[in-house]
Amino acid sequence: MATPLTIADLKKLARRRVPKMFFDYADSGAWTESTYAANESDFSQIKLRQRVLVDMSNRTLETTMIGQKVSMPVALAPTGLTGMQHADGEMLAARAAEEFGVPFTLSTMSICSIEDVASVTAHPFWFQLYVMRDKDFVLDLICRAKAAKCSALVLTADLQILGQRHKDLRNGLSAPPKFTAKHVWQMATRPLWCLDMLQTKRRYFGNIVGHAKNVANVASVPTFAHEQFDPRLSWADVAWIKEQWGGPLIIKGILDPEDARAAADTGADAIIVSNHGGRQLDGAPSSISMLPKIVEAVGDRIEVHLDGGIRSGQDVLKAVALGAKGTYIGRPFLYGLGAMGKEGVTLALDIIRKEMDITMALCGKRDINDIDSSIISGWQLDG
Repeated sequence: MATPLTIADLKKLARRRVPKMFFDYADSGAWTESTYAANESDFSQIKLRQRVLVDMSNRTLETTMIGQKVSMPVALAPTGLTGMQHADGEMLAARAAEEFGVPFTLSTMSICSIEDVASVTAHPFWFQLYVMRDKDFVLDLICRAKAAKCSALVLTADLQILGQRHKDLRNGLSAPPKFTAKHVWQMATRPLWCLDMLQTKRRYFGNIVGHAKNVANVASVPTFAHEQFDPRLSWADVAWIKEQWGGPLIIKGILDPEDARAAADTGADAIIVSNHGGRQLDGAPSSISMLPKIVEAVGDRIEVHLDGGIRSGQDVLKAVALGAKGTYIGRPFLYGLGAMGKEGVTLALDIIRKEMDITMALCGKRDINDIDSSIISGWQLDG
């Protein structure tokens, strides 16, 4: 098979290689999936300004995100069940990100544990925190992340309750999968996936099983997840989390200028403009449509990043032009992981890097740090 040239190519390949229930988990949104679709389609409404006869030599995409040097303004987003897209998925993705020079963010709901990822990486990664009712467990997660020398904590603010995702309900999603006739058939038709899974012991939520109270085995996880997500989480809790963590703090899930100002008031280091990939409030505006308003609302008080809908290097460049200091990719790297393992994650990053580099040059710029709204040529997004 020819080498995939786009993120869409990797998506097609992943669809063929990953069991349907897990591919659908990565590729689904809440309810009608209108926000999921808007995240991607709204980027196409932003047009770039082509420039010619400009020196395009010696280009660089290097910059910083929360003071950390990165080879391009892209991080791997925290994604749950990554180790179900490919065996040891979080470990493979973390290594690929480290070699590429971009941050990797491990989800609380990962298959591989914090310690698993730390064992295969030489440089600090970031950890994403879901706040549970059991604050002793939350504190334990923070302490484990500190022990693993994680360099940033990403607090997810938009999942106090779980949005309804019809594909997951219809598929009867679980990790590890249930051995119903439907699930067995899905796995049997993906023999390479099955072979890889048989060779790893990591098939459940490694950060939870054996760590949370009354969760000694996989069977206890669904009850734990249902009971433990804390609907009472509020801005008042951020100060406690910041104090316990003591390092760079990023708040993910900001989609309103008022919330952005509140986040800046907490003293967090960055916010991520995000609607959870369209997986929570269906009917909410796209991330990119809200980015300019949020950047305007907070000014230089806090670093602004963007997550949601990025499928190309052009999308990254548009986000940077509209004020994002960094961006995150979730589905693109998951498609690469499901399609080709670690090499697929590297390929996804390389596809985005090449597209960004060439597009920047054709817009008459040589340094990503010089990108601003001057490269945008006429656009209107209503957020």
